[in-house]
Amino acid sequence: MEFEEKTLSTEPIFDGRVIKVRVEKVELPDGRTSSRELIAHPGGVGVIAVTDDRQVFMVTQYRIAARSMMLEIPAGKLEYGENPLECGKRELIEETGYKAEEFTHLGAYYATPGYCEEVLNIYLARGLSFVGQHLDEGEFLNVKKYDLDALYDMVMNNEIHDAKTAIAILKAKAVLG
Repeated sequence: MEFEEKTLSTEPIFDGRVIKVRVEKVELPDGRTSSRELIAHPGGVGVIAVTDDRQVFMVTQYRIAARSMMLEIPAGKLEYGENPLECGKRELIEETGYKAEEFTHLGAYYATPGYCEEVLNIYLARGLSFVGQHLDEGEFLNVKKYDLDALYDMVMNNEIHDAKTAIAILKAKAVLG
């Protein structure tokens, strides 16, 4: 049986600076109709920057949706049409002050595919050198290095609550051993 839903109509609801919200009327696989509330988002990029001695640059910042401080890999929002790798390079420098000589794409992941089109690209960065931090206006965060194995244990103990960060740590650990 095919499970694809066919869009019959689209109604724009909200057109914001970061997201756009719409309701789509869809035809279900059994012929009935339903509606889907969807969020368009340009996507994002996360970078897990690992030093030669397996130290990882992490940022801590307040996230209003979670109402808490979050431990995360450096990351940022793509502009529509922007190259994910170029965004990752920019965000790594802006947030940590480090540039990387080598980037490895660890995959692209949907953040919440039930209602949001946001895709997050994750890169492993190595060959790091300090060039100076350049935070965006209104961006407040702390940067600290953590041992990769300790971060892995934190993911496994449910101490890291950001999904892109957990995926990045698990993938980096698998790639680097």
